[in-house]
Amino acid sequence: MKVDPVTLEVVMGALTYIAEEMGIALRNSAYSPNIKERMDHSCAIFDPERRLVAQAEHIPVHLGSMSYAVKMGLEHFREALGDGDMILFNDPYYSGTHLPDMTLIAPVYHEGELVAYVANKAHHSDVGGKTPGSLAGDATELFQEGIIIPPVKFVKAGEIDGELAELILSNVRTPKITMGDLRAQIAANNLGARRILELVEKYGVKRLHSAMEAVMDYSERRMRAEIGRMPEGSYEAEDYLEDTGVSDKPVKIKVKITIKGTNITFDYTGTDPQVEGPVNAPLGVTISGIYFTLICVTDPTIPINDGCYRPVSVIVPEGCLLNPRRPAPVAGGNVETSQRNVDVLLRAFAKIVPERVCAAGQGTMNNISVGGIDPETGRPWTFYETIAGGYGARLGMDGVDGIHVHMTNTMNTPIETIESYYPIRFLKYCLRRDSGGPGKWRGGCGIERSWMLLAPSATLSILAERSKIPPWGLFGGKPGAPGEYLLIKSSGEMIRLRSKCTVRMERGDILVIRTPGGGGYGNPLERDPKLVLRDVLDGLVSLDSARRDYGVVINPETMELDLEATRKLRENLSASERQMEGL
Repeated sequence: MKVDPVTLEVVMGALTYIAEEMGIALRNSAYSPNIKERMDHSCAIFDPERRLVAQAEHIPVHLGSMSYAVKMGLEHFREALGDGDMILFNDPYYSGTHLPDMTLIAPVYHEGELVAYVANKAHHSDVGGKTPGSLAGDATELFQEGIIIPPVKFVKAGEIDGELAELILSNVRTPKITMGDLRAQIAANNLGARRILELVEKYGVKRLHSAMEAVMDYSERRMRAEIGRMPEGSYEAEDYLEDTGVSDKPVKIKVKITIKGTNITFDYTGTDPQVEGPVNAPLGVTISGIYFTLICVTDPTIPINDGCYRPVSVIVPEGCLLNPRRPAPVAGGNVETSQRNVDVLLRAFAKIVPERVCAAGQGTMNNISVGGIDPETGRPWTFYETIAGGYGARLGMDGVDGIHVHMTNTMNTPIETIESYYPIRFLKYCLRRDSGGPGKWRGGCGIERSWMLLAPSATLSILAERSKIPPWGLFGGKPGAPGEYLLIKSSGEMIRLRSKCTVRMERGDILVIRTPGGGGYGNPLERDPKLVLRDVLDGLVSLDSARRDYGVVINPETMELDLEATRKLRENLSASERQMEGL
């Protein structure tokens, strides 16, 4: 059935907003600050053939892997799904991310005919395992990371399976919060199904399916047109994870992007084998990085659905870091390796479409998990958050300060919310001066955030990156500052923590987190001195950095530019750079 353009546009917009509305319902119904405040969840809609037709603007690492999860989850389940049934799973080798992300899928029926699937994925603040928050930086196998749930029928004809619920809740530290968040996921799918049936009532099943097919074909045409404008050839890039959490040895990610006509291939041959630590990335995570980056460097206005990815071929050798074999641990693959994969892809695309690529962002999610026993109730408490950093600079634009980058776009958790829920008192929360990479366009600044533990004791886990290898700049831009993680004991002793570690905290201990900045873009000596002065006045760049990195002289007493001194200093610095290049 042919669908007229007006109807097609209306249906396309309706499907997208259904996914958005699902997310609103999930957020508003959730119990945990991680979902209610940070919005660490994602929603999408699929046709009866399990093809993505619409998604909300939620978490890229969730969304890119959702197609993989729906396909694998439904294939593995095999049983019939009736009206009101929903399957739940978090097994990374089916869901495509990591154990804290629970995927819930529901079929949508109209008069006995399968119309669509609605699905969502939400990050639960604890799913068991060896440490509170289920993100241990030193895990060596999947079983240490939490309860593993294969695809199971969690909701049967509209009712939660009580035995399954009891089994799951018996394996997590905060069962009340977990159950509240699971109910929120169910509510989101119920709302999505209801809205799709409203579309069916208006347009009919055949017209709705025709519109879905037409939208996917439309996205494919637009994506192929974008790829067809890129120069044909093969382009390679590589980057490294700084360690595995178990070993200090860096781990290489290598990609070759080949463009031929309107097709594009991503080949990860040459990437290091899977490792013992938790930084292995399931195939779904790897695919999500490819999809995200491709949308970024083409046209973000293309409706995102299965059609976008039809021109894409992916080669990821089994047993490598980006396609590990069970039971490799993968908690950090979702949050950290996914970021490095994007860095590698952007480096390759910088050779293809340089005007569309930014310098490296902070390259980490700065995962902080902490938990213990509440002395008043005797029950466990668990807190999890990711912390923003600097976004890489782009052609004509500075990077963004203090923002989540690339594979996560979660929100800031207000410190007032954290203090009201948990035994934590915040001491400092500000942008980190001199952390953005110098460039003609400056990289975004990272964040400094510190808090004191008020409980008698707690277990802290950090899972992060870019504390040894800083985020790179582009086309003459300098790297952003690497991250730092410090533990100041109540005695005054300061301990520098590894970027992947699990340690014990005592009452009065202070955790200091300094997140990486984004890389700069272009020669810093070409930056407008007025912009450097603005950054100094805003507290983002120091007077020393203005002089050393940008060749800009500012009078410290009047805080005014000395343009003549700036001109001479830049001439000298440029001459020194040319001399160094000659050597």
